[in-house]
Amino acid sequence: MKWLKIVGSLLMTAVLITPMYSTSVGASEVKSGKVRVLINSTDENEKKAAKANYGKRWEFTNNGFTTDVTEKQLEALKKNKKLSVELVEQVSLDAKPDNTASRTSVPNDQTPWGIEAMYEDANILTTSGGSGIKVAVLDTGVHKTHVDLTSNIEQCKDFSQRASLVNNTCTDKNGHGTHVAGTVLADGGTDGQGVYGVAPDAKLWAYKVLNDRGSGYSDDIAAAIRHAGDEASRLGVKVVVNMSLGSSTKNSLITDAVTYAYGKGVLVVAAAGNSGPNANTIGYPGALPNAVAVAALEDVQQNGTYRVADFSSRGNPNTDGDYIIGEKDVELSAPGRAVESTWYTGNYNTISGTSMATPHVAGLAAKVWAANPGFSAVQLRTELQNRAKANDILGGTGAAVGDDYASGFGFPTVK
Repeated sequence: MKWLKIVGSLLMTAVLITPMYSTSVGASEVKSGKVRVLINSTDENEKKAAKANYGKRWEFTNNGFTTDVTEKQLEALKKNKKLSVELVEQVSLDAKPDNTASRTSVPNDQTPWGIEAMYEDANILTTSGGSGIKVAVLDTGVHKTHVDLTSNIEQCKDFSQRASLVNNTCTDKNGHGTHVAGTVLADGGTDGQGVYGVAPDAKLWAYKVLNDRGSGYSDDIAAAIRHAGDEASRLGVKVVVNMSLGSSTKNSLITDAVTYAYGKGVLVVAAAGNSGPNANTIGYPGALPNAVAVAALEDVQQNGTYRVADFSSRGNPNTDGDYIIGEKDVELSAPGRAVESTWYTGNYNTISGTSMATPHVAGLAAKVWAANPGFSAVQLRTELQNRAKANDILGGTGAAVGDDYASGFGFPTVK
């Protein structure tokens, strides 16, 4: 199944292998018939005037600001030689769950295979850890009344609506975001009969940046990343950002936002993408050096280790063995095929993708950080890398001894 193809550099979409997606590409149209644009100028007065005339959705300082305009207004803007005007592109998609996916009133397995693998315990019944750590899941939202998640939701915000930022709403009608959140920190529910995530004591910041079709604008995503960084500073807390989303092209708004959050002491974890097994297929923001790119493993043993899934995007083979993270490098691997977790219906679902691998690492990061509160985000990242080195992955196309372009440093685990 192929990684979603992106038109333009200002677009992000959810990363999933199943369900299948059908896509249609067009200009950045909104319901009002307007288009979204990024406006900038070296002339501050001109930029200020444009902002006054057209309004502001998000402010990105040196990158300019975004807003929604009519086609007639867009033509007028293009005639102003003192302004730089770019369309913010969007992909629309229709997602239908694979008909082999499981939906049950209780999970098939309270500690799915990925949790057992992370804890290196096939008989584990519950999980623990993550206390005091916040995990911001930037996705399609979260079903906040799901019995396995409701106790852990601390922030619920929607960045995708016309009002820019709407507090106390993060409705998920897609399922992807709820599934990701469950893998990070589902706590089994008050009755203890539900599913468990990696770090059930962590708190969830559910940031809806993708609509119910699983698509979104880069400016909304960038704003949410920056907001997570600002909240980390404002509240004096440790934050892990999970982005199970990606684009085939690099985007300046997203890149700058990741750098900004990383500078605020936030650890950013992102999906590698689903365009494998060819080399140099890793997507953004996972491909950024300031983001931890996660590849997907499957529950199959090859050469004595788990195997990297064929669909998982690969990095740059020319950097194999250097144990240095550069652009377009896979950093870590985690369970990503046939992962069971919470679903937007209030039940459970089993789906696959690097989207599912990423929250395993985000959850582990929360658990490790809680146990080592003196760590900086950089030190936490080094600890995850060291744990991965101790659990090398040798299975799958491109996997080899040591740092490789398929599995990165390896598979970091709890032990």
